[in-house]
Amino acid sequence: MAHRDTILLCLVLCLSQKNWAQEGDFYVPIISATPGSIIPWNESVKILCCGTPESYLYQLEILRNSTFEVVERKLGFQEKAEFLISHMNTKTAGLYRCRYKKEYKLSEHSKALELVLTGLYDKPSLSADQGMVLILGDNISLQCSSTYILFDRFSLIKEGGATVPQHQSGVHQGNFTLGPVNHSFSGNYRCYGWYSGSPYVWSAPSDALGLVVTDIMNQDYTMENLIRMGIAGLVLMGLLAIVVENWHSHRVPNKEDWPDFPELSRSKHKCQTDWTFGQSPKSHQKCMTHPPSLFTLDLR
Repeated sequence: MAHRDTILLCLVLCLSQKNWAQEGDFYVPIISATPGSIIPWNESVKILCCGTPESYLYQLEILRNSTFEVVERKLGFQEKAEFLISHMNTKTAGLYRCRYKKEYKLSEHSKALELVLTGLYDKPSLSADQGMVLILGDNISLQCSSTYILFDRFSLIKEGGATVPQHQSGVHQGNFTLGPVNHSFSGNYRCYGWYSGSPYVWSAPSDALGLVVTDIMNQDYTMENLIRMGIAGLVLMGLLAIVVENWHSHRVPNKEDWPDFPELSRSKHKCQTDWTFGQSPKSHQKCMTHPPSLFTLDLR
């Protein structure tokens, strides 16, 4: 979850808080972490404790040796307090809770927040017992395994999901079963290995395994529609070709069917003149390329 989204969620929860503590009108505080509760080695994390605007003291506690100890206090009237852990390590990983003080009384403790450190050991591998494309209602089994490190606990999380991580015990391998699946199961999954004696110190995350949940019936209908559209397109193209060919045949007739029209040209034409002894010459015009009405040759 993004930093901004986490802060907004905390503010909404603070404003809409309706849980009452046993001391009277004290709201139960809400604790959260941003950018999340699973933090890589040496990275920073901010813990938020939401109370009431009248609160003038907030305190953050961590569980150590079966007892909660105060880590830090914040003074000042404010609705929420922020506690920054600059560098995440094995000492800062653990179980946290917070409370606030108002009217000289302390509120109830918040619910516990697990702050997990990752990256201390080499990453395990994550695999599936079947393909990564699932049909609605299917079940799938995922295996998180480590060849060289003897983890006795494994955790599976979904990236960007709000679900609680699943934990499994086993030597070298943890088995996780998901299902019956729906569309919300689609996404990238990673797993971690850790030891039961150090539950808040995990390995580096495995490579992401992407799962896709589909509706096979919808896929079949989509394919049928595509086939129908393709056939309709071919029929339409055939009809269009017939129409174009018919139009072209009426538009351009064959050359042998053209009528004989006289050529109206202004080019020079040869005219033949016959001479008869003792008579005036008579001209016999043979200008075949123009009608006689257009050209008259008088040889007098």
